[in-house]
Amino acid sequence: KTPIVVYDSRGFFTSRVVTTYLSEGHHMLEEGVPPALIENAGRMAGMPVGPLSLNDEVALDLSWKIIQATRADLGDRYTEGPMDRILAQMVDKQGRFGRKNGKGFYNYPEGGKKRLWPGIGGITAAAAGADFDVDTIKERLLLIQALETARCFEENVLTDVREADVGAILGFGFAPYTGGPLSYIDTMGAAEFVARCKRYQKLHGARYKPCRLLVQMAKAGESFYERFAPEQRAAA
Repeated sequence: KTPIVVYDSRGFFTSRVVTTYLSEGHHMLEEGVPPALIENAGRMAGMPVGPLSLNDEVALDLSWKIIQATRADLGDRYTEGPMDRILAQMVDKQGRFGRKNGKGFYNYPEGGKKRLWPGIGGITAAAAGADFDVDTIKERLLLIQALETARCFEENVLTDVREADVGAILGFGFAPYTGGPLSYIDTMGAAEFVARCKRYQKLHGARYKPCRLLVQMAKAGESFYERFAPEQRAAA
């Protein structure tokens, strides 16, 4: 086990960030992206499993209960999204709870290999003739997690860049080849990362809005490992 320090926040760090990965998979389903493409793109991006498979492992009924509890706690501040609509269908109407009962986004035949449930198309948008770019899907699945990690850092949920990266890789398998979500931003460069966030914000909405910290870093030409160098924090 590798411990990290995480301050209080809804979802803390790992659950909060990995939820954006799950949620983005649901957004893509509503956009009409084929489930197999979402799943394959997730693995191609470096994640251990696709977002739909991961949601099955977590358990769809548990995710649905968390959503309902969050809605009750936040009240008017809660914003409904595709996970609300899709999980309501999957859990309440279809009785699909994930791997735990052998029925989720995948079917889990006893003694057989799991297969995507053919009925997914019946509860999401049709994608007849649509052309989806796999590289864009891969980038969205990583970028949304890195953006949420930056928000956690801005809010002091995390205070050490190393713990953010190590916690993400060991905690939920964030694409190890990137070095972690903050290293992913640093490698791309804050200015380019912010530019891509803004482009996706125009296309897909406010969840891609770059946080104030990232905008400041982009203007100053800073990186996380430069601005928040561990030795500088220790000296302070």
